[in-house]
Amino acid sequence: MGGWLTLLLAGLVEVAWSQSIKPTQNFTRPVPTAICLVLMAAAVWLLSRAMNTVPVGTAYAVFTGIGAVGAITLGIVLNDDPVTPGRMAALALIVGGVVLARITA
Repeated sequence: MGGWLTLLLAGLVEVAWSQSIKPTQNFTRPVPTAICLVLMAAAVWLLSRAMNTVPVGTAYAVFTGIGAVGAITLGIVLNDDPVTPGRMAALALIVGGVVLARITA
């Protein structure tokens, strides 16, 4: 699997990980906590694999950008988080930064 595809997968797993934290209820529920830890480890492992071919700084920026956009989007869709012009501008800037990092890497 190519480095960029691995990086995309790492970012998607990070989004799942971010959503798995709340159900742990401060890491007091064993099964959700185990799922959370597995997702965290998988995201970091995939990120480390992507860094074999994608520059470290670029990989980390893209990884966190995917995670941030995914977490905010799921918060809006699943948790009724507010949709404001500022949040939409922030998402646009993050997406733009990720795209720019990709095309200039």
